[in-house]
Amino acid sequence: MPPCPDFTVGAGDYVCIVGPNGAGKTTLLKCMAGLLRPLSGTLVLAPGLADGGIGYVPQQGPLQRDFPASVREVVQSGCQARRGWRPFYTGLERRRAAEAMERLDIAPLAKRCYRELSGGQRQRVLLARALCGECRLLLLDEPTTGLDPEATAEFYGLLRRVNASGQAIAMVTHDRSGSLAAASCVLTLGPDASFERRTSHV
Repeated sequence: MPPCPDFTVGAGDYVCIVGPNGAGKTTLLKCMAGLLRPLSGTLVLAPGLADGGIGYVPQQGPLQRDFPASVREVVQSGCQARRGWRPFYTGLERRRAAEAMERLDIAPLAKRCYRELSGGQRQRVLLARALCGECRLLLLDEPTTGLDPEATAEFYGLLRRVNASGQAIAMVTHDRSGSLAAASCVLTLGPDASFERRTSHV
């Protein structure tokens, strides 16, 4: 796998990670999420990120799409890491889940079964789940895969809203035309590896 260039994700950044298949985009995201350890190089997390400060939305397979739980249950599970061995969610955690659903316009879906939702609705639920805790960095791996053009455009608009509120985003994508317009930084992996910080973005 080609080496990754030096890069920094700052507060409020919107980083698009692009490159050919096999370049290590998903692996990099998993390292940032703490799911894998880098085999080389150095990954430094700001204070607080390692303890529940990172929200991660992985690529969705058939098993995740068929998850038999309500929307509220899926969103609340974003507080799982902080809940530990407690059998129930606290009032604060339930309020955070409700706020995340309101923020992403899915509160009316709270009692619906997750597997009955459309692709765009499921992505909103997973995004709300990632934001349910005290998330400061949001990691997304190909979040628009399988969405139709209308749902994709709607989801990108939602990400712009989230980013405009100060949320840092790092997103793996193959959709350069749709995703790069809002990016403040572009990390390219592969033979032409580079990190570009753009002076202006939408």
